[in-house]
Formats: sequence, C-alpha cells, structure tokens
Amino acid sequence: MDFFDLLTMIGGLSLFLFGMNIMGQALERRAGSQLRTLLGKLTGSKLAGLLTGMAVTAVIQSSSATTVMVVGFVNSGLMTLRQAIHVIMGANVGTTITAWVLSLAGIDSGNFLVKMLKPSSFTPVLALCGIILYMFCKGNKKKDTGTILLGFATLMFGMETMSGAVAGLGEMPAFRQLFVAFQNPVLGVLAGAVLTALIQSSSASVGILQALAVTGQVSYAAAIPIVMGQNIGTCVTAMISSVGTNRSARRAALVHLMFNIIGTGVWLGAFCMVQGVLHPAFLGESASLFGIAVAHSAFNLLCTVLMLPLSGFLEKLVNRLVPDGKEEEKTAELDERLLATPPLALEQCRAVTGNLAQAAVEALKGGLRALTGLDGKLAEEVRAQEEKTDHYEDLLGTYLVKLSARPLSADDNRQAAKLLRVISDFERIGDHAVNLLRSAEEMGEKELLFTDAARGELSVLTGAVEEILDRSLGAFLADDWEGAVQVEPLEQVIDALKEEMRTRHILRLQRGECGVEAGFVWSDLLTDLERVADHCSNIAGCVIDTHRHNLNLHETLRKAQKEETFQIQLRTFQEKYRLA
Repeated sequence: MDFFDLLTMIGGLSLFLFGMNIMGQALERRAGSQLRTLLGKLTGSKLAGLLTGMAVTAVIQSSSATTVMVVGFVNSGLMTLRQAIHVIMGANVGTTITAWVLSLAGIDSGNFLVKMLKPSSFTPVLALCGIILYMFCKGNKKKDTGTILLGFATLMFGMETMSGAVAGLGEMPAFRQLFVAFQNPVLGVLAGAVLTALIQSSSASVGILQALAVTGQVSYAAAIPIVMGQNIGTCVTAMISSVGTNRSARRAALVHLMFNIIGTGVWLGAFCMVQGVLHPAFLGESASLFGIAVAHSAFNLLCTVLMLPLSGFLEKLVNRLVPDGKEEEKTAELDERLLATPPLALEQCRAVTGNLAQAAVEALKGGLRALTGLDGKLAEEVRAQEEKTDHYEDLLGTYLVKLSARPLSADDNRQAAKLLRVISDFERIGDHAVNLLRSAEEMGEKELLFTDAARGELSVLTGAVEEILDRSLGAFLADDWEGAVQVEPLEQVIDALKEEMRTRHILRLQRGECGVEAGFVWSDLLTDLERVADHCSNIAGCVIDTHRHNLNLHETLRKAQKEETFQIQLRTFQEKYRLA
C-alpha cells in the first residue's frame, strides 16, 4: 500500500461517512410523521418500547441518533425513564441493519440475478433515480427520497473505494501484527470503543471493520471483541448530548452506557472462556463481511436478551448513580436536541403552545371573576398566569424560528406557521386578563359602582366571552376546524353587544344614572372584552386556514360569513346573548 492508496482510502472513508450522514438526515425528514406516530403509540410495555427503538433506529440507521432523541424526549417530559430504557435496548438491535446491507458487497456469483444484489451492480441505478428525483422533482418528499438514494449510493461507493484501497494492507507484516494484537480481547474492545467514539457511529465503525476484512487479515478472534467495543464507543454521543439536561435525561444517557458496559462485560467474559477452554477453530479464520454482520447482530441480541428482564435493576442502578438532589428540578419545556428531528420538535411545540393557551384562558377567566369579586389571591393567580404566557411566548417564538429554518414537510410547515401566528394571540389574551384585573382594582380603590342595568349587561357579555374562549381553545387543542367555524359568528355577536352596550352607557350618562369615572372603566372593559373575542377569532381562523391549506385569514373569514351555516349560528348566538 503506497501513499496514493492511502489518499484513496481517506477519500473512500470520507465518502462513506458523508453518505451515511446525509442518508440518515433525509430518512429522518422523510419518515418524520411515522416517527411521531411511533412515539404516540409508545407505552410502558417492554415489548412496545423495544420495537419502537428497533423501528426508529432501522429507519434512521443510527442508534446514537435514536438515543440522543430519547434523551431529548426524557428531558422534555415526553417520555419516562422506564420507557426510555426499553427504547434504547431496541435501538441497539435496530442499528445492526446497516452491517447487513454492507455485507451484500461480499456476494460473489456469476448468476445475473445474484450479481444484481451486489451494491456495485444496483448502486448506479439507485444513484440515477436519486439524482432525477433530487434535481427534477419539486415536492419535498420526492427530493428527500432522492437524497436518501444518493446518500446510500455515496455510502456504498465510499465503502468499495475504501475496500479497494486497503486490499494491499494484507501483504504488510505490520498490519498483520496489528490484528494479531487485537486478538487480545481487551485490546480489541478498547480499539472498537475508541474508533466508534471518534466517529460517533457504531454503524460506520462496523462498516470500516468490514472494509478492512477484505484484506483477509481480520480474524473472528479479533473482529468479535472489536464489535463489542463499538457498542461502548457509540455511547459517547448520548453522554455529550445529556450535558445541561435535567436529572432524568442524564439517567437516560447513562442507561445507554450501563447497558452496553454490562452487556459487553458479561459476553466478553463468556467469549474469553469459550476461547480459552474450547479453542473453536472458526476464531482463527478470516472474518467475512457477512460474518461480521452476524457477529454484530448476535452480540446486540444477546445483550438485549440479557438486560431486558433486568430493566428494573438498570433503572435502580442509574437512579443510584445519578441521585435525587435537594432542589426541585424543572423540566425543560423546549429541547434544542429535538431540532435534529423537526417533526418531533414540532410535536413538542404543540404541547408547549397548549400550555400557553390554557394559561391565557385561565388568566382571562380569573380577570372576569375579579369583576364580580376581587381578592388578593385571585389577583396573584391572574398575574402568575399572565407571566406564564409571556414566558411561553418568548420560548416558542425563538424555538419556532429555529425550527422553521430546518427542512420541513409541507404539512409541518403549515403547522409551524399556525403556531407562530397563534402564540401572539394567546399572549395578548393574557395581557387583557391583567387589564380586567386592573379595572376591578381601580373600581375597588375608588369605590366605583355600576348600575344594576350595567351589571346585567356585563354578565351577558362576559358569558359570551367565556364561551368564545372555550370554543377557540377547544378547537385549537383538538385541531378541530369544524369547531373553529363556530367561533366567528359568536365574535360578531360580541362586537354587536359591545356597540349596543356603549350606546346604552351613553344614554345612562345623559340621564345622570352613571358617574363619569365609572364610565371610563366601563369603556375600558368593553374594549378589552371585544379584543379578546378578536384574538379568539384569529386563533380559530388559523385552525381553519391550516385545514384548508390556506394562509389568508381574512379571505377565510369572508368566505365563512357567506355560508348558510354561519347565518344559522349567528342567529342562534344573537338569541342566546340578547340584552334585556
């Protein structure tokens, strides 16, 4: 092997790692909705968690990526530690798929159909299909499919380039001696762990080992311990990702490490006993690509079989290693680690926006209660809820802007746009709640009173506002466009109520039934309540727009007003909220 072979090997390795990376990213984007569905079906069942971990990792071709996602889920409260343990175990099995795909390069046959199974035969066809989809198709899904095919073709081309470049190493005595040294199981485990820690992918490091196996100098006695060590090295990514997370997330990352250390320790001990006592002949044979794939799968399956019944022990172990602290730990509301998987990050945004929406509605209802009976505790609750809305809006605004810069499907883009639009409406509802509270406090301090007629009118308006709050909140949380359609006619009734109540107030002023200062407060109340209804209309309109794939809110509302059902609902609400 000369200097130019070394350059070729480096180029092949670079293409191999690059292809694996872009293929994994495109697979994540292409399978985003399926990943979200799998997460939604996840339960506390060991089997469900195990299968989820296997399926997700088989799709994105990286147990490290899956474990990093799991750390993010636990950190965000989307997954419990016990669920995470089973998913991580499944991820270790799912990652073995890559080695089986790469082992196809070892097929050697003159039969046309069998020869077509070799990556060197079908990779050019995949590359051609990929470049057509990527360059000439407009849809994001088709482009992602093209990127997957191109990534796979690049990966396999890099693998073959690397294998061809290192073939000459088999004639070098120093290389032979190196793998003789790795037949010491401990050295083999260390070598596998270090290599995988450096490139942060057990799938990639197994691929490199398979490429080196074409030299004929890699025996099974050396390959098996290296494969064991690769499982430990892949834990580095998750451990790094857990820095700065909450206690549960750090425990989830530690589960990954402990699972692989314990599994490797047990089966390495068994391997050494078999090697020392039975001296099986196959350990001295040269490892094939297929044999390494078998060893990789067998080892990970054995680790899972060993540790699955001990998942409770594993949970207790990491709880002991990362003990509970004295301080109360807060769960991160939005985890930046999930930005690597946009569909799941969007799911997290929906959950946090739901918290914002509920805080805003609770604040507004508290403000309405303050108008009829104010006390110190209620005032604190309203202001606390309003501060929550400010906090959530700041978090979501920043996070959604970052998320929108990531590759998203058309549907996810619409959902992200909807969330960006509604968070300001919910935050403003919280602001109006504080305005109502201040009006109630002003009336108490100045001992102002409304007339009996005014109080009766106000109760009608506040009833309508409570209903529009509940309807818009329900439509948003359930993504119910049919429920959202019923919000706009009620908003128009509230607008008409406000104008009629303003006119009646002026008449009372003219008759001297109402004081000027109370009139100022009355005007402020009407304005705040009418604007709350406007924000509810905006929220409902966003839900309808998203369902109809249209981002023109005003056009949506204009069309809704022309429908017969709108007029029927309008008359129903007019009758329900008629002033005495």
